[in-house]
Amino acid sequence: MNPGKLKGIDFERLSQDFKGLDPNDPGAWPLAPRIAVFAALLVAVLALAWWFDWRDQVMLLEQREADEVQLRNDWVTKKKLAVNLDAYKLQLEETDRQFGALLKQLPNRAEMDSLLSDINQAGVGRGLQFELFKPGVEAVKDFYAEMPIDVRIVGAYNDLGAFAEDVARMPRIVTLDNIAIETLKDGGLKLEAKAVTYRYLDEEELAQKRQQEKAAKAKGGK
Repeated sequence: MNPGKLKGIDFERLSQDFKGLDPNDPGAWPLAPRIAVFAALLVAVLALAWWFDWRDQVMLLEQREADEVQLRNDWVTKKKLAVNLDAYKLQLEETDRQFGALLKQLPNRAEMDSLLSDINQAGVGRGLQFELFKPGVEAVKDFYAEMPIDVRIVGAYNDLGAFAEDVARMPRIVTLDNIAIETLKDGGLKLEAKAVTYRYLDEEELAQKRQQEKAAKAKGGK
C-alpha cells in the first residue's frame, strides 16, 4: 500500500493542493482548500454567534425555566393554603378565643390598686405581718406591663405556705420570684420575695407606645 494514501485518501495530493494558494483569487483554489476555509469560517461564525447572542439567550432560557419551577411551587403552596383556609380560620378563631381568655386574667390600669390590695389582704388574712410592700416601676412590654412588688413578710411556716398558695389561686396572674427565707430568733420565718403582677395596656397606652416606637425609629433612621 502506498504510504501516501489511506483508504482512498491521497494525502500527498491534498498537501499539494494547499501549497501555492493565491489569497487574492480563492475561486481558483482546489476543492479541498475551499472546503477547509468554508468549514473554518462556519465554525468561527457559530462561535461568535454563541458568544455574542446565543449564550445570553440560553442563560435567559435557563432563568425562565427556574422561574417557572418557582411559580409552580408557589401555586401549589397557595393552593394548599386555599384548600385548608377554613381550617386555618377555625384555628385563628380558637387562638383569638384563648388569647382573650388569657387577657381577661390581666387587670387593666384601673384594677391594679384593687389587685395590690388583694395581695396584701391575702397575707393579712393568714395572720402574716408585712414589713415591706413596695410596688416598683412598671416595665412596658408588647401589649402588657409588668409591675414588680418587693415584699417582706414575717409569720409561721404554714401561714407563709398558705399565703403563697392563695396568691397562686388568684384570678389575676401573680408570680413570686427571688424567694429568700430566714429563720428568726423566736422561731418564726421571714420571707423576702419579688411578687410580679401583670396588666394589659389600654388603647390609649398602646397608641402612645406605637407613637413612641415610630418616633424612635424615625430618629434612628436619620
